[in-house]
Amino acid sequence: MATFVDRVELQVAGGSGGHGAASIRREKFKPLAGPDGANGGRGGDVILEVDASTTTLLSYHHRPHQRATSGGFGKGDLRHGARGEDLVLSVPDGTVITAGDGTVLADLVGIGTRYVAARGGAGGLGNAALATTQRKAPGFALLGEPGQERTLVLELKSVADVALVGYPSAGKSSLIAAMSAARPKIADYPFTTLVPNLGVVEAGQYRYTVADVPGLIPGASQGKGLGLDFLRHIERCHVLVHVLDAASLESSRDPLTDLATIEQELAAYAGSLDEEAGARVPLMERPTVIVLNKTDLPDGTDMAEMVRERLAEREVPVLEVSALSHKGLRELSFVLGELVDKARTEMPEPEVAPIVLTPAAVDAEQFRVVTEQFDGATAFRVQGDKPERWVRQTDFANDEAVGFLADRLAKLGVEDQLLKAGAVAGSTVLIGPSDDAVVFDWEPTMVGGAELLGIRGTDRRMEDNHRPTRDEKREKQRERTEARMNRVAAMEAERRSGHWSDPSMDDETR
Repeated sequence: MATFVDRVELQVAGGSGGHGAASIRREKFKPLAGPDGANGGRGGDVILEVDASTTTLLSYHHRPHQRATSGGFGKGDLRHGARGEDLVLSVPDGTVITAGDGTVLADLVGIGTRYVAARGGAGGLGNAALATTQRKAPGFALLGEPGQERTLVLELKSVADVALVGYPSAGKSSLIAAMSAARPKIADYPFTTLVPNLGVVEAGQYRYTVADVPGLIPGASQGKGLGLDFLRHIERCHVLVHVLDAASLESSRDPLTDLATIEQELAAYAGSLDEEAGARVPLMERPTVIVLNKTDLPDGTDMAEMVRERLAEREVPVLEVSALSHKGLRELSFVLGELVDKARTEMPEPEVAPIVLTPAAVDAEQFRVVTEQFDGATAFRVQGDKPERWVRQTDFANDEAVGFLADRLAKLGVEDQLLKAGAVAGSTVLIGPSDDAVVFDWEPTMVGGAELLGIRGTDRRMEDNHRPTRDEKREKQRERTEARMNRVAAMEAERRSGHWSDPSMDDETR
């Protein structure tokens, strides 16, 4: 079972936003007191954070799908939906995040460094937020937007001060075990080390970390052996240590040949690196130390004598050590400490990147209309952030919500652009991405069923009826009394004139 993973493909998704609520407040003696539907909560974000206690990406190898919680739905009485909780994923120091196409998105170095991998969707507006002076009682609310979904590649590049490179079974893991408290697996066969090992070395006032790069063989920079899987772990080191086997059992190998082969692979790999200019010293120009290991053996001693002068011509420190007997390890630890300390002081201070705001241009187009083939006929697709977002927020089961969408699109100028593009009544129009677009037969003026009841968004039951004042009531009472007295006076005048008639008898009976 794997215990160390330094490269994973992670699929992350932000939480969806909660839907808004469509509700009407009810009060005593006033059953329709106005809209009180609240907004939905925003979905949670997926955040990658560097954690000192995390050293591998193994957990994401077993669980490659991560999703944040969604926001709560809005409710009546202006009770807004709860915001979804952010999902914080711990990653090791030195994790590089790239997109599926290889674009580097973030380089997480330093404890506590964060990167928002997927943002949560916005919550939908409730009908209280949609109410206006013309739309006093919206009978609909907006839906919450889905969270952002992305596929990321996480690669771990160890943040070590010293990198040990060399052939398999050269003794790199033995050196780390002898110089630090690390206890890697050690055996007498090639490719014993299958994962990078890290160890902390203390030598006097110096304290630094050492890592080995396992599996380097000829062709490692092209993917042979385990080279490409672990060469990335030397990119951040300050010092390179070539560990040469002075007592190799293979007759075709010797320290000089091994050194030339490893340097050739490192140069080939360094040429493919895409580092920022000035960020670090080029890989092949960094301080180098040559270590002849296994010199406690007779064959190792003899080989060291044979190559000592040739290696001295390189003008780099050459040390003869033995991981088994600890010969020369103290001197090696101090030499590495001095080089690391010097490299740290020469490194430029990290500069905080300025915050650059790039607002959209004033004349930037908010959408565009393109023509394409759909079901064998010419269709018109509306592309743009606003139209696509409005479509995602619309409840198409609600006629009033569909009408509201039509009003927004018409106000944005979508109908005018469709006419300019050649669309006519009955043309097929698509809004949204190709895999999840809304398709409809376009009419220059979209009418929803709720419009037959009057102006969309209004309710006659909620119209503000004027309450008469006391003087107005007295005036109406006076008018009614005056009208009644006039009728009585007219009847009395008819009686006096002898022209009185019984309404129960018709003229013939009389």
